[in-house]
Amino acid sequence: MLDLAAGHTDPSKAQQVAVHDQPIRSCAMATVGGSPVLVTGGWDKMIKYWDLRSDKPIGMLECKDRVYTMDVKDNMLVVGTAERWIHVVNLVNPGASYKTIQSPLKWQTRVCTIFSPDANGYAVGSIEGRCAIQYVEEKDQSNNFSFKCHRQQSPTDRNMSNVYAVNAISFHPVHGTFSTSGADGTFHFWDKDAKHRLKGYPEVGGTIAATDFDRTGNIFAYAVSYDWSKGYQHNTAQYPNKIMLHPVIGDECKPRPKTTKR
Repeated sequence: MLDLAAGHTDPSKAQQVAVHDQPIRSCAMATVGGSPVLVTGGWDKMIKYWDLRSDKPIGMLECKDRVYTMDVKDNMLVVGTAERWIHVVNLVNPGASYKTIQSPLKWQTRVCTIFSPDANGYAVGSIEGRCAIQYVEEKDQSNNFSFKCHRQQSPTDRNMSNVYAVNAISFHPVHGTFSTSGADGTFHFWDKDAKHRLKGYPEVGGTIAATDFDRTGNIFAYAVSYDWSKGYQHNTAQYPNKIMLHPVIGDECKPRPKTTKR
């Protein structure tokens, strides 16, 4: 960790604040018991909670398999692991899984992101060019669904499609709509309640590895960087590494108006 407020930008001055027995795949800040806590997930199948004033974890949770992705919002932590397992954790009781299910998608999980502004469910993206919308509570399960995305028709065979991984999902902090971005180098905005794509954008010149909205929802940031989806051979010195800022203009992220049945 680097203390930017103190002007520390030299990596040699970084402070180690967490450790796992295998590589750390994901980390996030959360509030647990009213205090800020660093949450880390690793390939050792462990979720660990850290008070940054101590070099020992203040809590741990063992997952079903290696941690691939996780997200935190309010009192919810969602963890996606190998073998398509998903853990939902209520941070009021961070040492236990509130629910453990297997992803409704058939192939490897790439990303899990909690709904915003209402943290009552989460979206899952996989390597098969699919996204699933999942609600946590049983009473809302009828609203679950999945859909195809980040696919392109083969230029040589009209009956075939090229399928790309969904690398990142981000929810708009105001409207509750969301973006998907993928290995095809495109990003799209969606309305989960209307089950409708709001807008799509052309390829940006490389795979999109990460995305997020700013706190107002007026800026959408995406990182163009190699995602290893085609192996090490495609990781060349010429491959772009850049962060792009897309202004969210007009209605492109606003949900569709609700219609009433007559």
